[in-house]
Amino acid sequence: MEERFAQRITREEAVSDTRLLGDFCAIYCRGRHAGRDRRALASDGVAAGVYSRVPKVCDECAELLRYAEKRRAYCPKDPKPFCSYCDTHCYRADMRESMREVMRYAGPRSMFRGHAIDGLRHLIEGRRAAAKAKAAVPDSEERSR
Repeated sequence: MEERFAQRITREEAVSDTRLLGDFCAIYCRGRHAGRDRRALASDGVAAGVYSRVPKVCDECAELLRYAEKRRAYCPKDPKPFCSYCDTHCYRADMRESMREVMRYAGPRSMFRGHAIDGLRHLIEGRRAAAKAKAAVPDSEERSR
């Protein structure tokens, strides 16, 4: 594991985001990939001690989660914005779509799996981010849409 990765992924906000992604991937995998062989994630994030509870996921979800760990650790924005409202899309298109699918599936279900407060915080922050992104669009661009 790279030292730079270890330093960035162990920052408080990155740990929180990465744990939440791990929980969401586990919820998604358990629901959508029920017939697949799932095992504890082996990744640089696990090696850095990011997860309090290592997610059990299939190979496809493990690949997505390892990719997401790297993207989160190396995010050039500080503080990190919502990816959906960011002007720099650092996810590959296929991975971005996979993560959207995970979020759409696991988000509502996470409310019943210990993430109710995270969900409310996300809803409030999401509305703020949407308003900020809308305010950043010049009027002439908005009219042409």
